[in-house]
Amino acid sequence: MVEIATALLAQIAPYVLAAGGALIAAIVWGFQQRIAGARAERAKQAAQEARARDIADQVQNDVGALPTDAARKELGTWSKD
Repeated sequence: MVEIATALLAQIAPYVLAAGGALIAAIVWGFQQRIAGARAERAKQAAQEARARDIADQVQNDVGALPTDAARKELGTWSKD
């Protein structure tokens, strides 16, 4: 009985090892895809934040270029009283 089990195990062992290797490769590939997606999302958010900072700088420059009275009047229209 032991000889039959040993012979059977010897014949299917390469297939079991190949399936296990394929499973591990699939798991590693999935993690790599997840990391790449996270990296792309961070880059997208950084680009959006850079655009928002550019707009904020432009507004700041526009407000700074106005005389004090005109800036006060212009900013008064933006208040949410």
